[in-house]
Amino acid sequence: MERDLEGVEDVTSTAAEDWERANLLFDARDYIAAARILGGLVEGHPEQNGPRLLLARAYYHSAALRRAESELRELLERDAGDAYAHLLLGRTLERLGRKEEAAPYLKVAKILGA
Repeated sequence: MERDLEGVEDVTSTAAEDWERANLLFDARDYIAAARILGGLVEGHPEQNGPRLLLARAYYHSAALRRAESELRELLERDAGDAYAHLLLGRTLERLGRKEEAAPYLKVAKILGA
């Protein structure tokens, strides 16, 4: 028996719709829900830095600091000149009690104008 696929597009979402929904959730400070959506976007589009940075920010704000650290390190491997990623990684490491490790990232962030 074949399934009727008419209207399936109404229940599935595009990456653009997921991005918009994740931003709305983030702006509403529902960081955990935003992270769930962003995790899927990062998995499906690992080459894009925007979703990964917002995912790291959602993790940071929801105190999932080791996850934030992991995403930020991945981001900086791809784009070492991202001042905000340096700043956020430095602050993440500070919150994890790793101030000495945070210092170089905070210094680079300042040099880059963050």
